Amino acid sequence: MPIVPRTATPLQPYWAASRAPRYSFVFALPLLVFYEVLAALLSSGGVGIRNGADVLLKRPFELLAGQYGAIAFGLTVITLCVILIVRDMRRSDRQLHARVFAGMLAESTVLAVVCGVVVGVATMQLLGALGGLALAPDAGPATLALGQLTDMSWATRLMVSLGAGLYEELLFRVVLVSALAALGRRALGLGVTGAGVMAAVLGALIFSAFHYIGQYGDPFTLQSFVFRALAGLFFSALYLLRGFGITAWTHALYDVMVLLL
Repeated sequence: MPIVPRTATPLQPYWAASRAPRYSFVFALPLLVFYEVLAALLSSGGVGIRNGADVLLKRPFELLAGQYGAIAFGLTVITLCVILIVRDMRRSDRQLHARVFAGMLAESTVLAVVCGVVVGVATMQLLGALGGLALAPDAGPATLALGQLTDMSWATRLMVSLGAGLYEELLFRVVLVSALAALGRRALGLGVTGAGVMAAVLGALIFSAFHYIGQYGDPFTLQSFVFRALAGLFFSALYLLRGFGITAWTHALYDVMVLLL
């Protein structure tokens, strides 16, 4: 019996390309631009509020470079992204296509809705109550208490919500989950799957706890903690399957949907 070669489905090239660095990091770039421009405009107006993950990521650079810390951080991130994008494009020997970015935006929008439904239902199943549905994974701005959030301007909430998608995914998925997985493999001798599961669970718990720390931390409730921990698991799985760009946009769009509703 002759062997018939398998033909690629139309989704296979998109699936591989959309999670590659050349698309993933370029796709995330508008989030960085929108967030930083809004933050700068609002800071000039005397607001001066930024996403908590943004503050944590830039803090070491500010300790080393003082007032130029934020610039040093931005240049470092942009340089690393450019290196990864250029290296990926050289390896793939392919150009970027607008239809792939359009597909990534559509996919992120659908996943943002799926996130709310799946995590909300899972929270109800675990707690047997509707309380967890009232709060988003970040409840909009990640470092503001819920009461204070309602007092902030729409532009401020939009700015911090966009920053949550970018900086929280960078901190909790790219940095934290990757570091925990490496620790599990090298220090604990776990396999790839075991280390990944451990990193995802611990990362989700830390991600949830992060929202209750500091002056602007939210009041702790079991419902919101469980909801955010499950959201952290959702985003970790999405990051592993679909890469940074789609995960960051899914997180940001979910927060914006909560803001609009």
